[in-house]
Amino acid sequence: MLRKTLVLTLAGLSLAGCGGAAPKGAAETASRLLAAALKNDRVAFEAEIDRAAVREDVRRQVAEMARSSALDVDGGPSEFALDRMISPDAVRVVDAQGRRLTHAPSAGEVAPLMKPAAGSRVCLRDAQTRNDCLLTFAKEERRWRLVGMKARDLQVQMASVAE
Repeated sequence: MLRKTLVLTLAGLSLAGCGGAAPKGAAETASRLLAAALKNDRVAFEAEIDRAAVREDVRRQVAEMARSSALDVDGGPSEFALDRMISPDAVRVVDAQGRRLTHAPSAGEVAPLMKPAAGSRVCLRDAQTRNDCLLTFAKEERRWRLVGMKARDLQVQMASVAE
């Protein structure tokens, strides 16, 4: 079974001037999602995601990884496996030294890493590569929700956050 962990590394607010601003509400949703993951609050985590959309995104990625390794798993990963990959346990929030944070980054700290993506989506990207989309959010019925996440090697570096 594939196991992924989002490692959110907080590094320096110098990124605030890069790229466009996150659409209103997107950074707030990302901040709440990270806070829920940090507290291992499954109810709050579920409130910020569109599970069916995230499940389909992760399923697609796992199938692509399998095909690139010359494997074809009929039906792809099970719902159980996908649900384990889409949980607060899969998200680890750490500082630049790899230490687990005691608080989630604020919306203002998350916003500099968000950029417009395909359609009406917004991507929380990796500060190191600036191209790697790690978490994808879409506006659904007047609110932003997580609709996709990187299924493998998930590490986000963000701007510094004072403890």
